[in-house]
Amino acid sequence: METEINLFMVYLHNIKKTSENTEMSYRRDLVKVKNFMQEQGIEDVKKITSTNLNSYILYLEKNQFSAATISRNIASLKAFYHYMCKEGMVMEDVAETLHAPKIEKKVPEVLSTDEVVRLLEQPSGNSPKEIRDKAMLELLYATGIRVTELITLKISDINMQMGYIVCRDNGKERIIPFGNAAKSALQHYLEGTRQIMVADAKSEYLFTNCSGQPMSRQGFWKLIKYYARKAGIVSDITPHTLRHSFAAHLVENGADLRSVQEMLGHSDISTTQIYMNMNRNRLREVYAKAHPRR
Repeated sequence: METEINLFMVYLHNIKKTSENTEMSYRRDLVKVKNFMQEQGIEDVKKITSTNLNSYILYLEKNQFSAATISRNIASLKAFYHYMCKEGMVMEDVAETLHAPKIEKKVPEVLSTDEVVRLLEQPSGNSPKEIRDKAMLELLYATGIRVTELITLKISDINMQMGYIVCRDNGKERIIPFGNAAKSALQHYLEGTRQIMVADAKSEYLFTNCSGQPMSRQGFWKLIKYYARKAGIVSDITPHTLRHSFAAHLVENGADLRSVQEMLGHSDISTTQIYMNMNRNRLREVYAKAHPRR
């Protein structure tokens, strides 16, 4: 099965143009399936049956993996078998009958406007690191981009004069505006701090770590958690919390859903709809507390 997985990875990378994170996720899921099948004495992918795959899903359920994890594994298997059938590696798509468990959509964790302000005010010093951190946090909240998109931004992706960034994801481009607060923080960073921090003067990356290399996702996670603690924010926030907060605050202040969808890069507006539902729930709470004849 190892050979088939490797060929599938090549297909994803060269033909489907998937991101590195997506490819890593597929590989991780499929290697777990391979290991499970080997423990059952099955080495040849052609000998795996739908019963074997269902046994694997039952194994995940018995070991209390989340519904989201099980659904992702099933999606990986379906994509893998669809590819193998198309390439003639197997004669039957034994993953076709797998059904993903129903996943309850959790309400995203969002920060209040006051909490966002406190968070963004934390890097207030004049050290190169704090100037960089301020620019990163301001830009993240101003645009709602994903952390991977933030740390892979290039200098050429920023239009300071017009106040927007160009974000690229899986071969697609989207333009996202940013406001004066982010512009000011970026200008401060670009006026000398970046040149101090970057190791290679020819580097195209907008942000680097303290060693002058491109920043990692883990590095930025540590950064945002550090400033959250300094701001006295008790909830366990992640970079995605700022993305959710960006969207929720836009909708709360009257932005139309299609525009928010476009800025977030959601392919399906139903994904963006959750922020509208959050806003409706908040309005109900305000009404229930304030109306004299509630």
